[in-house]
Amino acid sequence: PIRPKADSLFVVKVRHSIFFQTPLEYLLSQEGIDRLVLVGQVTEQCALYSALDAHVRHLEVCVPPDAVAHIHPDLAEAALRMMDLNMGAEICPADKVVL
Repeated sequence: PIRPKADSLFVVKVRHSIFFQTPLEYLLSQEGIDRLVLVGQVTEQCALYSALDAHVRHLEVCVPPDAVAHIHPDLAEAALRMMDLNMGAEICPADKVVL
């Protein structure tokens, strides 16, 4: 249910956070985007670190648990809880994400 549009911009990420040494922050500001939906892998690593980096940049974050993959289920659950409680991230199923 979450698929990028054909004209979507892509940023190549080589470290845990989507913000680390990428132009994402600049691109988001240029496009007036203040909310991110984080999907992909790994919940307890990349999603968590990207959510924290988004939070400190005052961006809203949504993470659908059914659209992120994990390595360790217990750490993924803890990461989702941290994103919810510590960062105010919206945690909801992919089919409930408002774009």
